[in-house]
Amino acid sequence: MPLLDTEFLVRPLAERDWDTIVALEAGAYARDGLSEGRAALKSRHAPGTCFVLEHEGRVGGYLLALPYPPFSCPDLSRAEELGFDSRNLHAHDLVIAEELRGRGLGPALLTHLLHAARELGFERISMVAVRGADVLWARLGYRPHPEVELPASYGANAMYMSLEVG
Repeated sequence: MPLLDTEFLVRPLAERDWDTIVALEAGAYARDGLSEGRAALKSRHAPGTCFVLEHEGRVGGYLLALPYPPFSCPDLSRAEELGFDSRNLHAHDLVIAEELRGRGLGPALLTHLLHAARELGFERISMVAVRGADVLWARLGYRPHPEVELPASYGANAMYMSLEVG
């Protein structure tokens, strides 16, 4: 279980984490109409590519990533019905608890995911940046793909982005 530092631990998502994940997700996205709910979130779980960030023994953030065809993404309004065999790893959702934001933990979780993607043989990581966050992710090397049409459930100012794992 890799440590970000002595204060934070990244570990695989466990069944016991779902109540906290659902609460963090709702707190981050409900006011913008982007909250998915428990069933949709759980359908995005893929073993080996979903992580939680522990702080003082509690979940302080999470990252859900799943194999997904490149240049497409899950629709927030419904759960996934099938898993995909893809060399593209889609970083579907990343939330850091409000009191822990501003410490670089989101980028640290994405770096953790990049290392896992390399180990697992993925070729690319994709994401949909919402609420104008594409500016932040571009600084980490994610390239925007404005040509990719997104489901309406992502709202305005959403951008599909990707990074070659290399």
